[in-house]
Amino acid sequence: MTATVTSADGTPIAFETYGSGAPVLLVGGAVNDRTTVAALAGVLADAGFTAIAFDRRGRGDSGDAPLYAVEREIDDLAALIETVGGAAAIFGHSSGAILSLEAAARGLPIGRVSVYEPPFIVGEDRPRPGDDLVDRISARLAEDDRDGAVELFLVEGTGTPAEIVERMKAAPVWGWFVGLAHTLPYDLTICGRGNHLPVDRLAAITVPVLSLSGGASDEWMKAGAKAVADAVAHGRHEEIAGQDHGVLNAPETLRDVLTGFLR
Repeated sequence: MTATVTSADGTPIAFETYGSGAPVLLVGGAVNDRTTVAALAGVLADAGFTAIAFDRRGRGDSGDAPLYAVEREIDDLAALIETVGGAAAIFGHSSGAILSLEAAARGLPIGRVSVYEPPFIVGEDRPRPGDDLVDRISARLAEDDRDGAVELFLVEGTGTPAEIVERMKAAPVWGWFVGLAHTLPYDLTICGRGNHLPVDRLAAITVPVLSLSGGASDEWMKAGAKAVADAVAHGRHEEIAGQDHGVLNAPETLRDVLTGFLR
């Protein structure tokens, strides 16, 4: 059953809980809503946790505000954590991983942080997005060019080859991406201009951090995940064999590593 909690600015945030036990908040990335993490929520519930899947603001059944700020999403996480008991562990995927790390760095009552491929760029394996990418995508959205915004995000923001994006346009998933295109500036703002690793902010995290990457993922994603583990005080990196950035489609592959860490 879907419930809602009211964030500090009055925005309603929709969520669902799965299972019973220690609470784990699941934070999806770009063009994701609570349905994207629902299968992982089921896996964690089966393992004895209470998993909380929610719609980040601007998505699904959650509300939004006229102006976006990362601080408002931190407030959303705080409201959810308070609702499920005042403290929780957290798992974040992609830009949701960066949001989860930011929440821990800002002192939210998060006991353990697990992240999968936060999209920081630390080497030369791929070009950095332009510092003005969020502005250019926002401009396309202002012109109601949602397809163009998604294409620009994928090609420049995620490094997806243009020929693959062209094939994606003919797939059902493209309509899903276009439907959530208005939230792309949110995720780009979370990642920061240029996707640089925020070493000083990560150093402020004092709780244990498990940073994961996929064995079949691009090298730049693996490097970013390893760099996060090195930057925090109590970090560990592990690789999920055979998986890529789409690991949420194979949630059973995360069962052992997450339940072992969260316990």
